[in-house]
Amino acid sequence: MMSKHQIIDEIRKQNRSAAVAFLTSFDEQDLHSYLQRLTRVNGQRGRASVWVRQSKSPAVVARLH
Repeated sequence: MMSKHQIIDEIRKQNRSAAVAFLTSFDEQDLHSYLQRLTRVNGQRGRASVWVRQSKSPAVVARLH
């Protein structure tokens, strides 16, 4: 399993606009889910490309500071 910092490094390879300070505010599980999503989005496209929202994740999310 990757450490939190390794996950953040991998996320930033795919999304350079994601700030480290912002990413560190999430736990490892959420970061890992986001990394999986980025990997899928950056991969295959078209009808065969499917992403299923995790049951614990709401369809709309807002983060208040």
